[in-house]
Amino acid sequence: MEDFLASSFLAIVQGATEFLPISSSAHLILFQNWLGWSGQGLAFNIAVHVGTLVATLIYFRTDLVKILKGWIHSVSGNGTNEDAKLGWLIIVASIPVGVFGLLLHEFIASSLSGTLVIASTTLVFAVWLWYSDFACSGKRTVSSLGYKDAVLIGLAQALALVPGTSRSGVTISMGLSLGMTRQDATRFAFLLAIPAISMAGGWQFVTLALSDLPVDWGLIAYSAAIACVVAYTVIHMLLKFVERIGMLPFVIYRILIALFLFSTMLFI
Repeated sequence: MEDFLASSFLAIVQGATEFLPISSSAHLILFQNWLGWSGQGLAFNIAVHVGTLVATLIYFRTDLVKILKGWIHSVSGNGTNEDAKLGWLIIVASIPVGVFGLLLHEFIASSLSGTLVIASTTLVFAVWLWYSDFACSGKRTVSSLGYKDAVLIGLAQALALVPGTSRSGVTISMGLSLGMTRQDATRFAFLLAIPAISMAGGWQFVTLALSDLPVDWGLIAYSAAIACVVAYTVIHMLLKFVERIGMLPFVIYRILIALFLFSTMLFI
């Protein structure tokens, strides 16, 4: 029963925070530590990654079909249209997180998962999110991005390997800093989630396949389904209301979380 409750709660947390600019990895680490649910394991991590990935694929299915068709035409030498260009931009922007993830995964997991790091990154990147939202022009669309922009957004995404940074938050911040509209910066960040989550989940799956860990496949499927439903809802709501609500609510939330974490360290 405890495993069921823990998996349900943490799957909801993962599904909600994967696409909100507040860091899913930080929330999972903190909740697991606070509630004593640190034993969910590798299979659970794979399940919630699969759930959020499926949610993204379903939500952007029409865009992804057009991007894939355009990219295939481009590779075949039939010219590059806007869809093909977007496909190439996503590939270019995904390279940094793949490279740095491969090189630094073990170091980050062992040395950069503490409360001090999470509190610091939560606060620092809250400030960047606020600044980029209020100080930048917000007129550019996804179609105006170039490969230099893709590299910068990709390097920003690589920063999210450190818990507390937020993959969606830091890529949205960079997009806004480059003058993108809130909706287009958010949409591009969500599209970038597909290869990023695929790489993370794929690496974890290989690790699990090479181990002898027992797996409760029923509980795993349930966790993936919960994460999928919640993530799909969050994607829809954020894209629908992001121009209206802006990033300030998430900035305030991050600052409050950071201050709370710093205070807990002071009084321990």
